[in-house]
Amino acid sequence: MPMTETEEHRSLRSAVSALGKRHGRTYDREQLWSEAAKLGYLGVNLPEEYGGGGGGISELSIVLEELGAAGCPLLMMVVSPAICGTVIARFGTEPQKQTWLPALSDGTRTMAFGITEPDAGSNSHRITTTARRDGTDWLLTGRKVFISGVDLADATLIVGRTEDSRTGRLKPCLFIVPRDAQGFTRRQIDMELQASEKQFELTLDDVRLPADALVGDEDAGLLQLFAGLNPERIMTAAFAIGMGRYALARAIEYARDRTVWDAPIGAHQAIAHPLAQAHIDLELARLMMQKAAHLYDTGDDAGAGEAANMAKYAAGEACVRAVDQSVHTLGGNGLTREFGLASLITAARVARIAPVSREMILNYVSHQTLGLPKSY
Repeated sequence: MPMTETEEHRSLRSAVSALGKRHGRTYDREQLWSEAAKLGYLGVNLPEEYGGGGGGISELSIVLEELGAAGCPLLMMVVSPAICGTVIARFGTEPQKQTWLPALSDGTRTMAFGITEPDAGSNSHRITTTARRDGTDWLLTGRKVFISGVDLADATLIVGRTEDSRTGRLKPCLFIVPRDAQGFTRRQIDMELQASEKQFELTLDDVRLPADALVGDEDAGLLQLFAGLNPERIMTAAFAIGMGRYALARAIEYARDRTVWDAPIGAHQAIAHPLAQAHIDLELARLMMQKAAHLYDTGDDAGAGEAANMAKYAAGEACVRAVDQSVHTLGGNGLTREFGLASLITAARVARIAPVSREMILNYVSHQTLGLPKSY
């Protein structure tokens, strides 16, 4: 793994940063999405033969981090090109690739991702959404909750389970469900957190899908699922690091300019040291994120799984601390709309909760990495 970024990565980071700064904190999501697509940023991780940039999650994470650092993160990047685009590129049929990858790359179509359920969270072993055969078709039934951007998406990649005819056990499978499919309904969840991308509860009531709605091999199970979940964790880390960097930059600027008793408040160690610590934490989280992206892009799925979980954990913690310290640095001003930090107090905690809680990551590391007995 390279310990410093390549010239290509530095150039990409600089170009995306410039785009983000042109749009800023009051960005229009549709305009930014369209411009990012035209510049080739949305599909930078997708294969060139399908209109993408031919890069990987390493490049896509740079795009999301820099947009976040400019105050205008695009949450659907985590879902549409990173999860859905990656899964289809790796496991989709040729018709699925031709239908979806060029459109995901140029931003003309988007896809949501549905795994979380009311009683299962993201535990794929407890998912109750099931698919059963009806002739050559599939019938999909179940519920999903906290699914981002369904109203914006042309389809949702739904995680369901099918019965293994040999063992009778249920195994996870992925299905492309068009937004207008009969029996597929959505209800917006009333969230305290205000964001461009809304959250939805989905109901699938015997949704009839053709045979080619199944992505990949019916027997691949968890392999295909984690092909999408590892990029999701890496991109969530990028989202959190970008948010933390944005907050920290506002606090540093304020600490340099705000003068009390003839000295900038940033000259006082009580202000300077916590900001320095926040910067260190964000940089360390970025290193783990880059490691995870590198492992994933080079095909080390097992290594990427461990690193992606660690990166998501570290970035979520670093983001929350950076936002908290930044708001505290500004005092009362940190809670005003003018400085744009107060809304991040809630938003930062999303990185601790979704797409997998920090406690589940600690469970993963304790038994997968440390070899300790499972607690569940």
